[in-house]
Amino acid sequence: MISTQSDVRELLDGRSEAVWTKDIDRLMSFYSPDVVYFDLVPGLRYTGSDALRARFLEWFDAFEGPIGQETRELTISESGDLAVAFMLIRASGTLKNGREVGYWVRATSCFRRSDHGWSVMHEHISLPVDFESRSAAIDLVP
Repeated sequence: MISTQSDVRELLDGRSEAVWTKDIDRLMSFYSPDVVYFDLVPGLRYTGSDALRARFLEWFDAFEGPIGQETRELTISESGDLAVAFMLIRASGTLKNGREVGYWVRATSCFRRSDHGWSVMHEHISLPVDFESRSAAIDLVP
């Protein structure tokens, strides 16, 4: 269990570093080729590494510089060759239009262990929705 905890934490730290530097090849190295990704933006899902790579490149392109990721309340559980982590992540940076953004999202990552180590096979990113206003609640803080 301790090894899994440290392995998954290391993977998540590496993922955040790759996002910060917008290193798409390094970022994609953390995801399995058959990944299924649920993002904040349409469509309903991104399936496979090619679709996810294209989505991440769109995201990177919206920011002028680095994209920060602060993680809080990380919980990791594992059983055999599967592990699940859920956490809150604050994504932040400067958009190309000059606007500073920073908001907390809820994230769940599912990992599969193979001979090559752990990789993300599924990830789900979400924001709470205020049903009265029909808009995302982006001002919440843990």
